[in-house]
Amino acid sequence: MPYILQTNHLTKTIDGKELIKGVNIHVKKGEIYGFLGPNGAGKTTVMKMITNLWKPTEGTVELFGETLTPTSYEVLKRMGSIIEFPTFYDHLSGKENLRLHCEYMGYYNPGSVENALEMLELTEAAEKSVKQYSLGMRQRLGIARAILCKPELLVLDEPTNGLDPAGMKKLRDLFKMLCTEYGITILISSHILSEVESIADTIGIINHGNMMKEISMKEISEMNTAYIELSTPDTRRAAYVLADKLELNNFKIMDEHNIRIYDSRIATSDISKALSLNDVEISAIGTKAESLEDYFLKLTEEESR
Repeated sequence: MPYILQTNHLTKTIDGKELIKGVNIHVKKGEIYGFLGPNGAGKTTVMKMITNLWKPTEGTVELFGETLTPTSYEVLKRMGSIIEFPTFYDHLSGKENLRLHCEYMGYYNPGSVENALEMLELTEAAEKSVKQYSLGMRQRLGIARAILCKPELLVLDEPTNGLDPAGMKKLRDLFKMLCTEYGITILISSHILSEVESIADTIGIINHGNMMKEISMKEISEMNTAYIELSTPDTRRAAYVLADKLELNNFKIMDEHNIRIYDSRIATSDISKALSLNDVEISAIGTKAESLEDYFLKLTEEESR
């Protein structure tokens, strides 16, 4: 099986509005796939169709080599998921909610509930009713439930909502461990690029319901463009010096204080000298490389144009 999950021209239309337009996703077994896009881009809609909560208007979803249908119960048992905010029986404890999940999944493995609670650092709160849980604790309990039955595929929609930076890092470490040690394939959506950049093997970028790009992080790393970033209070005059005095044309004014110079032939010392000779103040100058955020913004800006 080349892909553990793939979608084929997935489309969703509601009340005459096309939310998702022919989306194709390809997730390989054993990888972490980062599904990126701004809020409202269509990530949750796609994930609802992947988990069979919504039916596609057009197109298909393939899980483990089988086309998903309304009765694909055995296939869906092999997947764990969180879509939007996880819901629980609030009057029951965290442990009781997980035990109930095991019951209706037909999963009976001694110690699995305790192990999941420990992995998500919820052991001390295990006997508390869920109505006493904070937003972050509920989110972690949702992840505990998603991994409880040792799924082959984990589908997580914005799983770090409600968590502080330390909690987000712990979850990233957990996801990497689940992938490398347990062999769980993970599809994780986020609008926070740095969150995905540090753990993903492949990313898919969606915007306005369109799948814009699927690319491996290795490919992004290899195509990274080095550039010189110049910070100055006078970008207008600095741009004149770059173009007229240094005869550069491969640069971009990013905002009122920053310019990026993509010409590899020029040294920072030559730029600094030319600007100084022409009375252009320099706040900072240095060589940098494009990040995933830069790549993402470039794609979305091109689509907007």
